[in-house]
Amino acid sequence: MSAAAVEQPHGESALIAEANRLMERNPGYRVEIIGGQLLVSPPPDGPHGIALTDVMAPFMAAGLHGIESKVVQGIGLWLPTGSDDYAIPDLSLVDGDYREHYVSNNCYDPVCFRLVVEVTSSNYRTDLRTKVAAYAEAKVPVYVIVDRKHERLHVLSSPVGDTYESHRPYAPGELVVLPDIIGAKVTLDAAAIIEAGRPQRP
Repeated sequence: MSAAAVEQPHGESALIAEANRLMERNPGYRVEIIGGQLLVSPPPDGPHGIALTDVMAPFMAAGLHGIESKVVQGIGLWLPTGSDDYAIPDLSLVDGDYREHYVSNNCYDPVCFRLVVEVTSSNYRTDLRTKVAAYAEAKVPVYVIVDRKHERLHVLSSPVGDTYESHRPYAPGELVVLPDIIGAKVTLDAAAIIEAGRPQRP
């Protein structure tokens, strides 16, 4: 996989130290740094977790969690967008040798990432805009977004600069066939995943 070169950190910066303090003080929250800005996401609700499991199951069934690749939740991805930048995708498909690509702060070089998945929460604009640019610049080959607000699955592929050449939204009733570059044939049922992730009403 081709990926953007990442800057190797020299010790823990003040910004990363603050991000880690925020995570310690707020269990269950996800703290990321993108474009030099701290992004804090609330703990996911139940439907978020079920949608994520429903996305993950076809990857497992396709044999992508084995020797050549691993399916992993909450693994840090070191970004080339800034000296302290990193993201923590909801789900990632990484090369089997990902441990050899450790950078810092529980994050790994984007060269070992084949695909990332985000399931939107209240801060859905981050997944639909900010992270599109960040993952494209990191040259992550495929980015899948489960857009719970607009009830769509988005598949972005072929990163160029800070965007993806291909961006295809899928509505309920459509089957999503992911690009072959991930290493196996994987099909997602848009309707089932969107239904599973439908936000819980008070």
